[in-house]
Amino acid sequence: MHDFDELDATAISEIVRSNVVSAETVADHFLERVESHERHINAFVSFDPEAVRTQACQLKNSHARGLLAGVPVGIKDNYDTADHPTRFFSAIYDDNCPSRDAHVVSLLRQAGAVIMGKTHTTEFAYMHTGPTRNPHDLDRTPGSSSAGSAAGVAAGFFPMALGTQTAGSLLKPASYCGIYAFKPSFGLVPLEGVKPLAPSFDTVGWYGRSVRDLALMAHVLIPGFPTPAHERNVRSFGFCRTARWGQVDEEVALALESAVEKLRLAGHQVNEVVLPEEFTRVFDDHLLINDCEGARSLSKELLMHPDKLSGELLAMFERASVTAWDQESAARKRLANLSAVLETIFMPFDAVLGASCGIVAPVGLEATGPSDFCKFWMAFGLPQINLPLPRHAGALPIGLQMVGGFRNDRDLLHAAEHVDAVLRAAVAAPAASG
Repeated sequence: MHDFDELDATAISEIVRSNVVSAETVADHFLERVESHERHINAFVSFDPEAVRTQACQLKNSHARGLLAGVPVGIKDNYDTADHPTRFFSAIYDDNCPSRDAHVVSLLRQAGAVIMGKTHTTEFAYMHTGPTRNPHDLDRTPGSSSAGSAAGVAAGFFPMALGTQTAGSLLKPASYCGIYAFKPSFGLVPLEGVKPLAPSFDTVGWYGRSVRDLALMAHVLIPGFPTPAHERNVRSFGFCRTARWGQVDEEVALALESAVEKLRLAGHQVNEVVLPEEFTRVFDDHLLINDCEGARSLSKELLMHPDKLSGELLAMFERASVTAWDQESAARKRLANLSAVLETIFMPFDAVLGASCGIVAPVGLEATGPSDFCKFWMAFGLPQINLPLPRHAGALPIGLQMVGGFRNDRDLLHAAEHVDAVLRAAVAAPAASG
């Protein structure tokens, strides 16, 4: 018997491809999990168990040999799907039924994935939150707009899921829910079939149960994605607090510093990175551009249905309306100039480490907390990973963020395997010796 709650997606696909278990058996397990716990979590906005069983049964053709053969995957409800409505958590789109899948959803199906359903998002992947709860504490938020996908993975409804990130929508839920997440370099994955918010930042991302799951999905969604060229036992990392380190709670700071010390004890190099003063404006410049592009992307909805928009979205329109064109242009120029500076800073390191979020998941479902530690790197389109730090029973999840140089996605994933292995070994060692 296989414990599908313990297997990652990579292992599940391997045993399905080798005919050790059937895709139907895998689907039945996860459907039972949904049936038992979904009423408490509210991860799904659209879910059809019979459609899931039908997909699994049909995997007896060539797709049963795909990289994701039989792997259940949740889809954030800002991706078009031909077999589920796509509503963006907005009453404006209650009856929106796309005629075809988004590009990446098609790639998932071709790789043999079983689409479990559509997961809750915030209104247009912005701020107005949905009903999803954090599986680790039902009184707490699971995070921002990819919340349904993150909570679904954490609750065991599917081992992988699609999300998106414009500011912190992917990594923040991963940090709060204690799961692995990968946001690739900007522009690597086509966004066809995904409703835009801020096109300068919008990026496809995904969740998994391990670093190798994140790499597996990269090979599916990024054709030609390279494998690591060589193995190195000693890695060099930077540790960057950024100008917003004052937002970090003590328990989060201690957990991150402990992780850094474990890496040093394992023989890896970790050096402090202090960014030049001009980087303090990055947070505000990202927000300014996000507001202006969001207002343009959703101008149709504002003109036709202003009464159906949330207060959070209307506030975004208001900020954009008082932002001059020259202000936005200046913000873009500053980020472009800093990008070259950042490239030099990253050069000596395999990755830069930091906080995914400065806090654990807040109590309540209305506010998700700041996204500053995610959106800072989003401003430059860099690849980002959330690693869930090992924790004691009953403790809330805390995430370690790893950031790579632009288009150094392969190397970032490979470095993340090393970091994750060190952190998990440090937890296992005392238990083994006892």
